[in-house]
Amino acid sequence: MARQHVTPLLISVDERTVSPVIPLGLGVGGHGLTEAAIQEFVHRFPACLPIAEIDPMFTGPVAICRELVTPAGAIDNFLVTPSGLPVLVECKLWRNPEGRREVVGQILDYSKELTKWSASDLQREASRRVGRKGNVLLDLVREAGHDVDEVMFNDALTFNLRRGRFLLLIVGDGIREGVEAIADYLQAHAGLHFTLGLVEMPIYLTPAGEKLVVPRVLAKTHTIARTVIAVPEGMIVADEDEEGEGSFIPMDTPEKNEARERRRQIRHRFWTEFLRNLKLDDPEQMLPAPSLGGHVVFKLGAPGGSSWITVYRDARYDAVGLALSSNLNSPGERASKLLAEDARQISEELSGATVDFSGDRPDISQRLVVRDLEDPVEKERALAWLRERTNAFVNSLRPRIRSALQELATE
Repeated sequence: MARQHVTPLLISVDERTVSPVIPLGLGVGGHGLTEAAIQEFVHRFPACLPIAEIDPMFTGPVAICRELVTPAGAIDNFLVTPSGLPVLVECKLWRNPEGRREVVGQILDYSKELTKWSASDLQREASRRVGRKGNVLLDLVREAGHDVDEVMFNDALTFNLRRGRFLLLIVGDGIREGVEAIADYLQAHAGLHFTLGLVEMPIYLTPAGEKLVVPRVLAKTHTIARTVIAVPEGMIVADEDEEGEGSFIPMDTPEKNEARERRRQIRHRFWTEFLRNLKLDDPEQMLPAPSLGGHVVFKLGAPGGSSWITVYRDARYDAVGLALSSNLNSPGERASKLLAEDARQISEELSGATVDFSGDRPDISQRLVVRDLEDPVEKERALAWLRERTNAFVNSLRPRIRSALQELATE
């Protein structure tokens, strides 16, 4: 069932009158709330952030400043817990669809920059922003009523910065259809130590002039447990893009390791170039990060990320291509099968692609073979073709997958 947005109603104490509240955010009613206003609101009232529902370890942060300057740009809101855990907030009005996918990359870039800082670096930049001398972070935490030891606080803050132990929050005034696709992007970029959350926080004005905040957690990353695998001496677990997931191969020599690293860097440069000039008509489609492997994926918004477009580079055959993919026995696979009724239209839209629903799983794919992927001219031809085809596949398949998922939800 599709989610519906409705305006809250206030019922008087005597239960005789019912009054609608006025939505301040552009996401609900269009009454002119700016991103700066959301930043100020978060700074003055950090308790409005539903942090306990995302990661209780970061509960009770103290607001330090707005627009904290880093080499990657200015962080909208910076907060810190009394235990020295940083909280980064990026505020976004959802009227700009392009900004929805860009904001995710922005906050990840900010976190990467902060991993290079110490507590002293953070103290210096916060002092500049706040206009106060001394250890402004510690002073503000103490002024908020917390009895904190200076040495322990600074040591913990430096440790958490270096380890990347952050809470990253993307806060929006109201959610548009399709923004939930950000959840897939967040999960795909989840780091070992930081937590990311997507928060909807519409703000309303009551008849008495009070502000009503209705925060809601839309998405958050999950803690990923790492497994240590014991293998026979002289063997290693291979990278899945090299030899196949989980396979065992003999321990490489330094020369082979160097060659493998060169191949990984070649692939990373290829995907960086591909994404740098990729233009998508669909502003809701989230972009992947450049990969060290042989493919990147464009998630299509299915539950659990179970449907996506795989875009690949196959150096063995000097080929590039793309295909609709899904997890076995998942909502994404079921939605893909429902596309069979549109097979003719999809085939026309994706001229030259294979569109085959005769097997157990749908096959919607296309491939281009060039003379030599290492040749600059041939590589650019492959990249241009891949960008055009990716846009075409997204335009044709993403709205159909969404419709199919909605159809499945009503069954």
